[in-house]
Amino acid sequence: MQTSAVRADIFCRRIDNYGDVGVCWRLARALRQAGGWRVRLWIDDLATFARMEPRCDPALELQDVGGIDIVAWSDHPPALPPGEVVIEAFACDPPETFRAAMRQRPPVWINLEYLSAEPWVESHHRLPSPQPDGLMKYFFFPGFTPATGGLLREAGLAARRDAFQRSREAQLAFLRDIGVGPASIAKLGEARLISLFCYPEAPLEGLVHGLRADPGPTLLLVPQGVAPRLETAAGDVPSRLEICRIPFLPQDDYDRLLWCADLNFVRGEDSVVRAGWAGRPLVWQIYPQTDEAHLNKLRAWLDLYRPPPQARALFEAWNATAAAPIANGAMAAGPATDTMASAWRDATTQTAWAAWRETAKAWDARMSQVPELAASLIAFCAEHRGAKQA
Repeated sequence: MQTSAVRADIFCRRIDNYGDVGVCWRLARALRQAGGWRVRLWIDDLATFARMEPRCDPALELQDVGGIDIVAWSDHPPALPPGEVVIEAFACDPPETFRAAMRQRPPVWINLEYLSAEPWVESHHRLPSPQPDGLMKYFFFPGFTPATGGLLREAGLAARRDAFQRSREAQLAFLRDIGVGPASIAKLGEARLISLFCYPEAPLEGLVHGLRADPGPTLLLVPQGVAPRLETAAGDVPSRLEICRIPFLPQDDYDRLLWCADLNFVRGEDSVVRAGWAGRPLVWQIYPQTDEAHLNKLRAWLDLYRPPPQARALFEAWNATAAAPIANGAMAAGPATDTMASAWRDATTQTAWAAWRETAKAWDARMSQVPELAASLIAFCAEHRGAKQA
């Protein structure tokens, strides 16, 4: 398959703070690595991108970052000719001037959809969508089954993870590099290490209550700017819970953080996929929707993930509507707090925790058998480019 000369444009609008940008950046890197594609990534929020990719200069309209062209997608985008493949992430239509150029030489145009475990995804994957202007767009669904586009999983990922997880020295060196102090690192032989990445709606008060009641110590690693009311929720009462703020990490370092932790609280779709590849228990906060449609999506995923019932109850509690904040920024204690705290206690009993760890290993093994998303896209585009040229 001749893919080295393929030029591709990926369009990304930031909706969920980091998730949309994170998926697109990972995809751009994967297409370049797996297929040798020349990728141009259009982003409407370079400041957000720069937090996860420090090599990016938010002030530049055009720049090269790691061999990928980054374009500032503004109200007056630069006039650049479309590549042979155009990928719009999550139904963000390319700008009209770019689309007009697409009509002159139609590319393979793909709408990369959101990740979902819902059964209907399989029947919608790869469907064509004729456009009023004569162009053809195709729906492309990532997913957790062989009948979808699959998940991003770069070559050699499992081997790198396994080597890192076997090396205590590598893990400790990494934690020191991201700012975890010597006193905190000294506790790791005894303490449970947890990473926390969540939306503002997360029921932090209930989590704190649960962690405070743990018989053993916990070291909770939280990126700067995430869960800003966490320290207020934790209060000043001495406990065996230690909160450690760390920098917002580039993607490869975030992977290593997930590999280090005993448990990862994650949010959105890029993080849940990466936490799955860590082979460790995870708690997913799915992107909240006002009509609570997200809970149906979560339950469809849980039916595939198959955690022990205690862990499933914890997922439900973590994704329930949070209590309203009170004046000082803390969360009011109440039934929701008690539900979260008791769910944490039940999910981390010795028996439930052992079952949950086996769930995580089995999930990694099963998902390694589904298609790799970049490879799926490369094959799909080769097929359709060939049809155009025939």
